[in-house]
Amino acid sequence: MSAMRWRLLQSHLLFAVLMGVVLFAPKSRPGIAPGAALTVALCLIEGLFLLTVWRGRKATLTAPFDIILLVWALLLVWELMTSVLHRAHPVLIPAPENVFDTFREHWAAILYNVGYSLQLLLIGFSIGLVLAVVLGLFAGWYPRLRAFAYPIANVMAPIPPIVISPYLVALMPTFRSASMLVIVLGVFWPNFLSTVNRVAGIEPQIMDSARMLCPRSSAMIFHILLPYLLPGVVGGLKVSLTTSLLMLNFAELMGATHGMGYYVQNSITYANYAHAVAGIIVTGIVVTALGALVTRLQKRLIFWH
Repeated sequence: MSAMRWRLLQSHLLFAVLMGVVLFAPKSRPGIAPGAALTVALCLIEGLFLLTVWRGRKATLTAPFDIILLVWALLLVWELMTSVLHRAHPVLIPAPENVFDTFREHWAAILYNVGYSLQLLLIGFSIGLVLAVVLGLFAGWYPRLRAFAYPIANVMAPIPPIVISPYLVALMPTFRSASMLVIVLGVFWPNFLSTVNRVAGIEPQIMDSARMLCPRSSAMIFHILLPYLLPGVVGGLKVSLTTSLLMLNFAELMGATHGMGYYVQNSITYANYAHAVAGIIVTGIVVTALGALVTRLQKRLIFWH
């Protein structure tokens, strides 16, 4: 038996055991929701795993098998300790059936909050990134402007915006504007500093050749420097976007009325931990999806890398 077939057999056996426990094991904890939503979720995870294995069948992949075995093992322990054996805390650790049933009951509210957060994220991230790249190009190109702006950016960039987010929430007229400002600041200063450093660190040979072709500063900035810096900007999108989403979720914990962070915080406030865990799972899915989307975008925009 080949190594891949053995790994597939292991994952399928553990999946079968988990499904058997979910469907047929007697439940000792009261208030367990029907297991239909959990069963559908397990089948979707199994289908995604098989699709990943099929797409990478020509390569020797071990990570998908290791990940799926860990997922099945954690879900099996979770199911046994909550629904079957009733050993976990009855309130703080909800049963998997109740968590995944939240997606069936509250899918509209979850999608609305996800859309609200993504709208704020994309607007704030776009503003912060465009301002950082454009102003960083000018600051890096003009020595006097660089001497003025670099020390300021060097001080501001290491300060996480979440530190001043409570003050911004109190200062701005609406929570929406405060959240957007948190994202803009979190994206702007690190990318501005990085852009200035990249411009200042360009090889002198490239700059000398460019000056011979493009005597005007505007042409140098937008036709030489910007294309030269584009791979570095696109290459850092995943980290910047993920960090921005985390900052947004943190800001939403403080008085928001919509968003993924609000959904989790509101559920915890009312001791509805099944909804809170569901919100955390959704946040992880959104972060993973954004990371995959940015990776695909990077391959298309800087395919020569």
